[in-house]
Amino acid sequence: MKSAVETLNPTRVRLTVEVPFEELKPSLDAAYRKINQQVQVPGFRKGKIPSRIIDQRFGRGAVLEEAVNDALPKFYSEAVTEGDISPLGQPEVDITELKDNELLTFTAEVDIRPEIEVPDYSGIEVTVDAVEVTDEDVDSAVERLRERFASSSVVERAAADGDEVKIDLEARVDGEVLEDGVATGVSYTIGSGRMLDGLDEAVTGLEAGATATFTSELKGGSHAGREAEVTVRVESVSARELPELDDDFAQLASEFDTLAELRDDSRGRLAEEKKYQQATEAQEKVLDALLELVEVPIPQKLLADEVETRKHNLEHHQLAQLGMDLDAYLSLQEKTREEFEDELKEQAEKGIRTQFVLDEIAKREQLGVSQEELTEHLMRRAQSSGMGPDQFAKAVVEGGQVQMLVGEVRRGKALATVVESVTVKDSNGEPVHLDDEEDEAETATAAADESTGAGAQAEDTAKADD
Repeated sequence: MKSAVETLNPTRVRLTVEVPFEELKPSLDAAYRKINQQVQVPGFRKGKIPSRIIDQRFGRGAVLEEAVNDALPKFYSEAVTEGDISPLGQPEVDITELKDNELLTFTAEVDIRPEIEVPDYSGIEVTVDAVEVTDEDVDSAVERLRERFASSSVVERAAADGDEVKIDLEARVDGEVLEDGVATGVSYTIGSGRMLDGLDEAVTGLEAGATATFTSELKGGSHAGREAEVTVRVESVSARELPELDDDFAQLASEFDTLAELRDDSRGRLAEEKKYQQATEAQEKVLDALLELVEVPIPQKLLADEVETRKHNLEHHQLAQLGMDLDAYLSLQEKTREEFEDELKEQAEKGIRTQFVLDEIAKREQLGVSQEELTEHLMRRAQSSGMGPDQFAKAVVEGGQVQMLVGEVRRGKALATVVESVTVKDSNGEPVHLDDEEDEAETATAAADESTGAGAQAEDTAKADD
């Protein structure tokens, strides 16, 4: 076999492969055996039909077609190895010449990973928010905890802000009651704003048994994004009573004996949360700065496939779970389909560029992935997908996604390597040291996944296979 590589552009090549006919013999013999098992010819036992009879009855062309289809993957793979290329996706194969007993010639066009020159990135400087926990932050955290331990009792008066009401809802569109637009016995805290726009105003001032009607845009269901006429009936009104902020509350709501100890613990937890947010912000900004330094050609077919994959995942997984279609989603987002497509393409381009650049850095730095690192990443992915670790792992293995998860971890480690080499300062001008290697690698992996979309793809694949 002889092969040659022609570069069509920085991301696509054409392989031309010539195969002497004698190298097709194993596939030709296999073709005769296969046809032998599939056909019957009077006067011959199944599987014992001579080759010349098969040629006479079914045509030599059918045998050659079967042989070539069997042999092409092998010869293509050998040509890829011989040409030292890294193909992306499936090739477009064209048989240019097939002379019986002489020669097989075919071409294969395929996208390849572009050669990327990653410059010195040690001069990158980014600024992130400083980690500051104010007394107001602590007050809000303690107040949220206090809300969780609130009690309520039914009152005989009109509903007011902060009250908990039990309500029935009925939504109509174009005068018709929606099948999924009726709900009864729903508990709702006035002022929380967690349901329909206009609901707070409608129920405020109503006593038990009273009704009101208001217009609101539906946020989910079969008519998401449509204006609906909503009737709300108040079944009961309950006043919420918050516990006193004292040492007794600290003992009720935590393992601490005093309110001061509870506040100190809340301050520490908030500081850790803000440190994690700071690390994530640093990695995202460093990644953006890195991408600005590198010229990355984008394979157009790969880009088109990535856009389609992201759109499919949004429509058939994320929106489907919310009972919403794409038109309703675009209405809620106040975007045209063209704006949505442009945004999706931009995200896909950044994802591909991120993957190529971080893969190149991982290769240059010879970064590997241990079994422990892969297991920890898998556990995190399983948790975010809402699946059990064993269930998620099984779905990933069966879906052939293990190497994709390995790639996610390697890219995370590559990004962490870059972050360690650059200058990160907070908004106060103080240097930021992300010195917890385990946490840094975890947040870097998450940042890389967010850009490439790989994490979502793994979860969607696992859920689809489940």
